[in-house]
Amino acid sequence: MAEIKYRTELGGVDWAQMKETLAADDFDNGRTPEQLRESFEASYAAVVAHDGEKIVGTARALSDGVCNAYVIDVWTLSPYRRRGIARRMLETLEASLEGQHVYLFTEDVPDFYKRLGFKEHPTGMSKVVGAWLRKEA
Repeated sequence: MAEIKYRTELGGVDWAQMKETLAADDFDNGRTPEQLRESFEASYAAVVAHDGEKIVGTARALSDGVCNAYVIDVWTLSPYRRRGIARRMLETLEASLEGQHVYLFTEDVPDFYKRLGFKEHPTGMSKVVGAWLRKEA
């Protein structure tokens, strides 16, 4: 395994490869490669982890740039888990979120996020406006 590289610049990301890799690793939420690109490019901060040319991790943050941020799309390719990749991606994001309240949602690994200083809050709510991944032009 080559050294993992963490890129915050999104130029050159192979969005089709990201889509294929996410789907193969059961982390696909239905976005097309173009929708992935739009999602990541519209983020306040994003990081993509690479092992050579292979995408092995993602994380991004939405923020108002002042006091509130939401971390999403934190994912590490299954064979690469438990090697500090997600921790490093979150540290990279947090470097641009100084002074902000950072929120995230997880059903899978709450203990991981607790070790990074996140605290559980008992209520979170959500809704989809209109149809999922459909937006009128």
